[in-house]
Amino acid sequence: MRKKLNITEGIFPMPVLMVATYNEDGSVNVMNAAWGTMQERDTVALNLTETHKTVQNIKARGAFTVSIADAAHVVEADYFGVESGNRTANKFENSGLTASKSENVDAPVINEFPLCLECEFIEYQDGQYGCGVIGKVVNVTADESVMTGDKVDISKVGAIAFDPYTHGYYKVDGRVGEAFKDGLALKK
Repeated sequence: MRKKLNITEGIFPMPVLMVATYNEDGSVNVMNAAWGTMQERDTVALNLTETHKTVQNIKARGAFTVSIADAAHVVEADYFGVESGNRTANKFENSGLTASKSENVDAPVINEFPLCLECEFIEYQDGQYGCGVIGKVVNVTADESVMTGDKVDISKVGAIAFDPYTHGYYKVDGRVGEAFKDGLALKK
């Protein structure tokens, strides 16, 4: 038997994305965003409203980075979601994390998060069903600690996912199958 639930964000897992920009004074700003995805191999879509300091920075600088949050930094990742850059100018400084300037875009790379997509701002969509910030991925970097040979090993990343039903964070790890292969067993 199925039980009817209240409507919520509903899709699980939701990513825990750290969207980083520079403020007008050059300081680092980071926000936690769960509503984001890839539209194509090199295009990021983030459902963010224009009231976010991060969106204002993206529009002003024409760039941003998207890092995958990890379990080792869940406290900092959550802090970037509960504190607003509009209220707290030194939000990033308060986290204790560090950043380096991207070599490819005018945005910071948060050193402690193991995966980072460096993006050029394409456009902001604000229609009734618009998805907010659209960016072109121009570079992807990974910390060597999460690599096996020349490939990212997701089991080493410690990526976390957001649970919209209970507002929990869950660690994503443990390979359970082979994409584009396992299903072939049912093909006749």
